[in-house]
Amino acid sequence: MGGTGKNKRLLSSVAVLMVSVILWEIACRILEVRPFILPAPSAILVEMIDDPDYFARHAGHTLVTTLAGFALAVVLGVLMAVGIVHSVFLDRTLYTLLVALNSVPKVALAPLFVIWMGTGSEPKIAIALMIAIFSIVIDTVLGLRSVDKDMIDMARSARATTMQVLFKIRFPCALASMFAGMKVGISFALIGAIVGEFVAGETGLGHVILLSQGMFDTARAFAAIVILGIMGTILFYAVEAAERILLPWHTSQRASEQ
Repeated sequence: MGGTGKNKRLLSSVAVLMVSVILWEIACRILEVRPFILPAPSAILVEMIDDPDYFARHAGHTLVTTLAGFALAVVLGVLMAVGIVHSVFLDRTLYTLLVALNSVPKVALAPLFVIWMGTGSEPKIAIALMIAIFSIVIDTVLGLRSVDKDMIDMARSARATTMQVLFKIRFPCALASMFAGMKVGISFALIGAIVGEFVAGETGLGHVILLSQGMFDTARAFAAIVILGIMGTILFYAVEAAERILLPWHTSQRASEQ
């Protein structure tokens, strides 16, 4: 029953997407929209087919930057969340600092990372990390703190150490919240990678979009955007697939199968 429901949902999504693309194509032809303003889907597809190596190379750079920033965000975010949960000092200082940094537009900080780290991959990874880490920290803290207090008291009465409570009680209970933060974080990491490529990139899909803008090559810009959309969707569902594999017992997974 669960598999059938998921298949129907997938088919519905694909059908809606295909209808939207067909309507887009028809509208561009009937209204005779100039290609440099809004290219038809067929023109975008031709652009992608004409030079697949070019798009694959730049997409690969963006993907590596995104995954590196996301991986660092997960590791550092989980460590920060553990520290915030177990330390009143970190809760009052680091947590507040993260909230303040998250309120600052990341585009405004991107040029500083270029000054500090140069024009290589490092500033782009750092920007992806900075944008993705907030949601991971917040959701992980929420999950670690959502454990039933009676369960913690029972474990301590049985002389469980702090590390035992963390790994055997807090982390298993927090996994669903952690994955929720990761699903948001992977999308933010991709945004951060593109922001970095806009500011200081010589490779990547963000760089392709900037070059296309300068040459008024709208079809190529749209091709890069379409690839970004596909990439972001795949990454999101990859994290969701990992969640289903690791948390088949969780109520959120049972509900999604209905």
